[in-house]
Amino acid sequence: MRQNREVITQPHRGVPAQVESLRQQFIEFAIASGVLRFGEFSTKAGRRSPYFFNAGLFNRGSLLGRLARFYAQTLLVARAAGGVQFDMLFGPAYKGITLASATAIALADLGVDVPFAFNRKEAKDHGEGGVIVGSSLAGRVVIVDDVITAGTSVRESVELIRAAGATPAAVLIALDRMERAGPDEALSQHSAVQSVELTYGIPVLAIATLADLMQYLDSDAAQAAALRAHRPAVEAYRAKYGA
Repeated sequence: MRQNREVITQPHRGVPAQVESLRQQFIEFAIASGVLRFGEFSTKAGRRSPYFFNAGLFNRGSLLGRLARFYAQTLLVARAAGGVQFDMLFGPAYKGITLASATAIALADLGVDVPFAFNRKEAKDHGEGGVIVGSSLAGRVVIVDDVITAGTSVRESVELIRAAGATPAAVLIALDRMERAGPDEALSQHSAVQSVELTYGIPVLAIATLADLMQYLDSDAAQAAALRAHRPAVEAYRAKYGA
């Protein structure tokens, strides 16, 4: 499978070059895959957003495999930096099921073989029963999902993990929109990601953030030049809703 070329950019202050390169490559991959799009979109909160990230469009084996490797690399970089230690993965239904499973495969390919589990929306009353499928929840567990909006799936996942006697270690997502919740006249003080970190005392690891997207649009990548006309709208949206 062809690897996306490395994007050369000026790094964020204090961010290692390896992490910076990974983030910029992911942004380019998401755009090339049609998963990250620009225009005018309605969000669940009723906002008009100039960009939209739909992880459900990573719907081919090659795309999912590449995505999973980004997840795995992001987690391993965080572990190497001392930011998180983990023993297994957990994927909240429904998108998290595929993401956690694929990330476990990618981790194994990178030499880190860990178990994974996911939940059912409704408890099964026959066979093995219960709501957890896969490995038993134990040790330090990383929750794998696509994005964090209201934080509902994180709350439910944390409750399941703690009820099993395990420890939620981190949340791993694809994109942090760095966006505050609530109506325009009463925006929350923190972003959804910041709220999760404050509420549960665990880090949220994102493959990339809105800040990385802005940096990509300023880069000399061919795709960036073609999309640069959307930058003012993204900047205005960030100024209004950004945390």
